Amino acid sequence: MRVKTLTIVACVATGLALAGCRYINYHPYDVDVDGEKMVNVTNARLIESQCAGKDTIIFAATGDTQGWYDETKDFVKDVNRRDSIMFVVHDGDLTDYGTLKEFEWQRNILSGLKVPYVCDIGNHDCLGTGKEAFMKIFGPPNFTFIAGRVKFINLNTNALEYDYGEAVPDLDYIEQQDTARAGEFDRCVVTMHARPYSDVFNNNVAKAFEIHYLHRLPGLLFCINGHGHSLEQVDIYGDGIVYYQTPNIEKRQYCIFKITPGSYSYEVVSF
Repeated sequence: MRVKTLTIVACVATGLALAGCRYINYHPYDVDVDGEKMVNVTNARLIESQCAGKDTIIFAATGDTQGWYDETKDFVKDVNRRDSIMFVVHDGDLTDYGTLKEFEWQRNILSGLKVPYVCDIGNHDCLGTGKEAFMKIFGPPNFTFIAGRVKFINLNTNALEYDYGEAVPDLDYIEQQDTARAGEFDRCVVTMHARPYSDVFNNNVAKAFEIHYLHRLPGLLFCINGHGHSLEQVDIYGDGIVYYQTPNIEKRQYCIFKITPGSYSYEVVSF
């Protein structure tokens, strides 16, 4: 399914004579959102309340659902039949072109999940007025939540789409997460769309990103990213912190992570 500009011709007739025509153009890049807004903010609160006091956290991770609506619907069905999953993290590229309708279609499908979900912003989500649409529908591009005693730090890493004119990734924001709500978490997971050394990451700060900032985070367990469209597990820096890249939804696969008090594990699910 591809989005096209819809033009409606409204003609007003007086008797048998055509009085005039009026063109109404509904542009795909408008940001007049229909339906639920600030999804990440609402669902992050739900995740926190539903996971409070839990010592084992199980969640699903997917990404790059752009344009694959049937596959995304089947993903929702597969997650819904699993009672163990507590929430879902989507690591970006909900859209191909950053259009409002793409965001709304994806949100409407993902809202069929029986568990809360949150979405990172992807590089395709930044096209056109996508940044504005994402922020209206999902919320700020950097956000955190705490599940049990694990802090999830969800980052905008699409520097190329910001012409390097903004702090992407926002290193000051990452630094603040070391102490923000410090008494409520012991370990951390970092999620993003584009990982360091990818084509849209600001690779001028790629080394500092992890060595000087992520390493400050208490009990950093692992990172999750999308963008590459294939399943990968890479220890980029050789420091034991693995970046798990989720496959695009076209491959009909996603990851399930289980975090226990002493360790974590993951599995790849095909549907």
